[in-house]
Amino acid sequence: MRVWKAETGVFLAVAFVAAGLLGAVQPGTGIPTEVVQLTQFGPALGVLVVALLWRGRIRARLAGALPSPGGTEHERGPGLWLPLTAPLVIGLAAGGYGLSTGDPGFTDPRTLDQPFALIVAAQLVGACGEEIGWRCFLQPLLRVRFGPWTASLLVGAVWGVWHVGVFAEAPAYAAGFLVATMALSVVLGLGLERVRANRLLLAGGFHALVNLGMLLFMDEESGAVAPMVLFGAAALLAAVPWGLRRPADTIGDAARRGAL
Repeated sequence: MRVWKAETGVFLAVAFVAAGLLGAVQPGTGIPTEVVQLTQFGPALGVLVVALLWRGRIRARLAGALPSPGGTEHERGPGLWLPLTAPLVIGLAAGGYGLSTGDPGFTDPRTLDQPFALIVAAQLVGACGEEIGWRCFLQPLLRVRFGPWTASLLVGAVWGVWHVGVFAEAPAYAAGFLVATMALSVVLGLGLERVRANRLLLAGGFHALVNLGMLLFMDEESGAVAPMVLFGAAALLAAVPWGLRRPADTIGDAARRGAL
């Protein structure tokens, strides 16, 4: 078996199991899920275990996740549009929800149980805990073997299934969520295609903005089907401009594809 398959298998096994265990212990920690969900750190633990088992390979896997020491490795590319796409997704979802219900559904941050500044900071940390696994490890690992489109869809499908709790809701709710994760994964996968540094911050920031937008404008956490379906539709619409782009192979991809 090729090593990359073993890396993928170990990462996914740890990410799923660790997320389940962290979710089980969270009630005992007293940390409100509104602030951060400990399950978000499952992918980070998966990356840690892979790093311990394959120390010589993890640096290549995470290349570009952090700032470049020289500050010259960040190519100005489509990744710079990611911070604008997240508000677009929320705007489309919240707008559709408001039009269909007649209620804008906005939650005043001052009415939340925890300080909003704390929630913002914790959401960014939690989002980075996920994205170091999904977009900084798994996406590049699959990218050089299946190409940007297929890799993005595969990561999005796994990302969606990893949120096992959604399958306890109505089928339409779960379907809307899976559409959202796969569409957002396409946005992130193609958006980060030519980014050589700060991938973690860009992906984590995008993820956190979406989560915060859903917290303030939607009530999908209640299990209501309509907001989740609208969220999935909004993510799909926002992904269309990204999908119309044809990402070029990065230097050396063709040579490396299937080689490891």
